[in-house]
Amino acid sequence: MATDFFERQDVARRNTTRLVILFALAVLTLIVSIDLLLAAVLGYLGRNPDSGAIDWAMAADPQVLVLAVFGTLLVVGGGSVFKIAQLRGGGHVVAEQLGGRLLNPDSTVPSEQQLLNVVQEMAIASGAPTPPVYLMDNEAGINAFAAGFTPGDAVIGVTRGAADSFTRDELQGVIAHEFSHILNGDMRLNIRLIGLLHGILIIGMLGYFVLRMAAFSGAGRSRSRENSSPLPMLALGAGLMAVGFFGTLFGNLIKAAVSRQREFLADASAVQFTRNPGGIAGALKRIGGAATGSGIESPNAPEASHMFFGRATKGFSGLFSTHPPLAERIRRIDPSWDGALAEEQAIASAQPAASGASAFAGGAATAGARSAGSHGVEPPSVGSPSVDQVGQPAGEAHIQYAARLVRSLPAQLVSAAHETYGARAVVYTLLLDREAEPRTAQLAHLKRAADPGVYEETLRLMPLVEQLDMRARLPLLDMSLPALRGLVQAQYELFKDNVAALVEADKTIDLFEWSLHRILLHDLEAHLDFVKRRPPRVRHRSVAAIRPHAELLLSMLAYAGHRDLESAQHGFQQAKGVLGLADARLHAADAVRFEALDRALAAVEESVPVVKRQVLRAAVACIAADRAVTATEAELLRAISASVGSPMPPLLVD
Repeated sequence: MATDFFERQDVARRNTTRLVILFALAVLTLIVSIDLLLAAVLGYLGRNPDSGAIDWAMAADPQVLVLAVFGTLLVVGGGSVFKIAQLRGGGHVVAEQLGGRLLNPDSTVPSEQQLLNVVQEMAIASGAPTPPVYLMDNEAGINAFAAGFTPGDAVIGVTRGAADSFTRDELQGVIAHEFSHILNGDMRLNIRLIGLLHGILIIGMLGYFVLRMAAFSGAGRSRSRENSSPLPMLALGAGLMAVGFFGTLFGNLIKAAVSRQREFLADASAVQFTRNPGGIAGALKRIGGAATGSGIESPNAPEASHMFFGRATKGFSGLFSTHPPLAERIRRIDPSWDGALAEEQAIASAQPAASGASAFAGGAATAGARSAGSHGVEPPSVGSPSVDQVGQPAGEAHIQYAARLVRSLPAQLVSAAHETYGARAVVYTLLLDREAEPRTAQLAHLKRAADPGVYEETLRLMPLVEQLDMRARLPLLDMSLPALRGLVQAQYELFKDNVAALVEADKTIDLFEWSLHRILLHDLEAHLDFVKRRPPRVRHRSVAAIRPHAELLLSMLAYAGHRDLESAQHGFQQAKGVLGLADARLHAADAVRFEALDRALAAVEESVPVVKRQVLRAAVACIAADRAVTATEAELLRAISASVGSPMPPLLVD
């Protein structure tokens, strides 16, 4: 198993390439089959009326081949493009088609609150945006799925049977499994599989339509009319249905082959995430012991069967199964398993996160350091960053860290972050300056421009946010993002303008403001339909191709993380060596502008995974050159990592 996030991203890209090749072979087979079918039907229609001999010249007409090629490409390609476009909205479209209901973050149902807490903790621990959670209320089977194109538009779906049956450890193992799919690039492949198979399925649907039309029209015809037999059309319809059936069968074989290996990898990643094999193994045993198993009743389940944690549909097994046998999955995780399965039972063990202003167990900073950020007081040092952590929590320590962080937040702040008015106020409060004069100007702007309720909520939350540990600021923003995704267009435009005004109020933009702004816009642009940007295309395949952008990015980090020019030059030299560009140059400090940095990050995001890894390793080398990484530098590094689609977990205190 590849343990490196960037290697797994490359594997996902190679799997997509293989999928396209296999799909092309499937379409070629369909073209040949349909060509033969059309030739036979047209040859029969042109037969000699006296002898009944088939007109093979008509059957071999090149126009028949052209019709078969372009007709098949039009039907299959059009069906695939239509389906993928239908799912372009992201994971929520899949979740809603499967009967999912978006969970309210303030739900008081114990099992729902436990589910939301586990998802939130896993998101914080992995540095990824908190995905919306959908509950499939009408599904008694024990199952879950992740859907979307990128971590930014991903959702988690869980059946009612799973939410009510799993213990917290089991639920954590399953959610870790789904986060593996989110982080490893499996979701985009899964959605493309749905689209490609739908295109093949259209052939069979077209055959069924032709068959019905032929049968209907044939029944009303006069038997005495010459050449009035519906047999050719019946044969064409039946033939297209057969071709579609075998094409779908071949497509399902492709889907199964791609999916099974990804499930093994996601199981192993879940163990790596949680350091608790008993959690995911227990979840699999519970599925095996439940009367309902992992079956999904939704009529849309067959096309999305490869997305689920467990086998969602009955029918084909062996080569055509999208999931490995349950027993094999369990034994890979728990080699000593004796074959016993968990009895089906409802688990009343929901553990709502406790709220309150308890001390942050990860190591509380002084009140001055907590409130200062990058505004003059030296922030605390944090653990050494590592690019090897990108795309995965370092294990149980990060998950426990996330749970403690959530528990340390005041209840009023957590509640506010979960609804649209409060979430906007949380963001505004995070951007308020510590100096009196610019803060007065910021509050005056909000009083004029913000919704009255949001302005009043900002004033109420301001003292609470001021007392936060520095390392809780970006996680608090992450917690607010699901609520902000519910903004309508007018609300979003006003919110975006207010954020820009707060950032620019003191005539300077500090690194925390820029980091928050980057993460905020990157997430909302991925989710909001009216501003939704397309997933980035790969345009750059070497560091040399993005050299100016990499130089600018590393120059910013050198100045941000070091006190004087000599230290900045030393940090840049360290980064340059890692980047592999011996003649890279440190840009002047006044040339490092945020607009240029935004363009630099866009270029890195459009690079292949191996280039992203090299740039991030150089960034780590730059800020760690003085052997002291501050909380501000850690926030900046995480913002950069998230902006290029490579989420980094929190850096723990040494």
